[in-house]
Amino acid sequence: MKNSVSQTPMMSARSGALAMFVILLISYSVNAMDRQIFPLLASDVRREFGFGLADIGLLSTIFTLGMAIAGVPTGMLLARVSRKTVTMIGIAIFSLGTILTATAHGFADMLIYRAATGIGEAMQLTVIIAIGTSYFSRFRSMAVGAVNFSFGVGAIVGPVAGGALLAVRHNWRFPMMVFGLLGFVMIALILFFVRLWFTETRAAEDPRQQIHSVTTLWNRNTMILTLLSLIGGMIIYGYLGMYPVFLREQLGFSGAVTGGVMSAYGLGVFASIAGGWVGDRLPARWVLGGSFLIAALLGYGLFHAATSVFEQSVLSFIWGLVVSGTIYVNLAGYHMRSVSGNLNSSASGLFVSSLYGAAAIAGYSFGWLATHAGWSVAGLTQISLLSCIGALVSQGLQSSKMALPEGRKAALATADAGR
Repeated sequence: MKNSVSQTPMMSARSGALAMFVILLISYSVNAMDRQIFPLLASDVRREFGFGLADIGLLSTIFTLGMAIAGVPTGMLLARVSRKTVTMIGIAIFSLGTILTATAHGFADMLIYRAATGIGEAMQLTVIIAIGTSYFSRFRSMAVGAVNFSFGVGAIVGPVAGGALLAVRHNWRFPMMVFGLLGFVMIALILFFVRLWFTETRAAEDPRQQIHSVTTLWNRNTMILTLLSLIGGMIIYGYLGMYPVFLREQLGFSGAVTGGVMSAYGLGVFASIAGGWVGDRLPARWVLGGSFLIAALLGYGLFHAATSVFEQSVLSFIWGLVVSGTIYVNLAGYHMRSVSGNLNSSASGLFVSSLYGAAAIAGYSFGWLATHAGWSVAGLTQISLLSCIGALVSQGLQSSKMALPEGRKAALATADAGR
């Protein structure tokens, strides 16, 4: 009887924590809607201002420069300021930058506003990953998967809703204003409903998990994962920044059809929790190596072989499943597991800075390649070739030296030794 009574407060706390985590995940979905809307509207922006492909590619991904700059400093800031406060500040910066983008008069000020949104997103993403991997420390990759799952929700809703709003007003500024204002609604929800006892939880050294106590970020796995994150940033944001432009300008798809294809990508991202589950159970070199090889094949299909709406939708769905749902999730999760629990915030910041640092130039480089060599060459170079390199680099990872439940550590040590 006493045991059942004592379990009641614990179950209540877990339910409350899940509810608060859901609020944070919804706020990140709104963030994803904001982020996805600009590439959809890029062709309209390009027509109005006369920007070149490389210019619009830079505008589509420059927010990642802000993320790269803010990632590590945010990890340091979290040692001094509550995670809840940093989250709300990040959402405010991101949403305000989105609104200001709609008021831009030219390339220079639009570039500044787009970069500023990245600073806000870095703060929000770093904190949510740190909260999820700290409170749910036994399932770190799955917690990251839940964050990316929420991105998938925004990736589906954003393009569809953005296309609908564009059809109503026929003005690219209107959708951006609407999504920017939604961010301030989420700030109010977090302020009143998310509690500090949840957001400020730190990962404990659980005896049921042999947490590998690496007390520095500069270990073998972290260094390899940082290189893989740089490669991942070029691949993921080459696609996200320029794929909608490719669909509209090379294949001639309308804005509404392009939004539908991008929503198929968002559906694939829904596999993020499953991707994290796989990453928590299989050797890292198998998970990332295999996923990068599949991404190489998808790069060929997306930008060279497929021409119909159906083909592009299917390939985009698989891209979301493999690249965002598996590569992105496990790069973040393995960063967390490569160090002891008290370094979670710093590891999260390093992941954000490395992946989004590379992503800052991904749209520009893809646009430059498309302008000078064609879309097929751009896809084969920036996606397929880099993915092959990522698959090769992944073979240096050692899962046995990551944070693992006791029962799986021996099995993965054997897998590492059997290479």
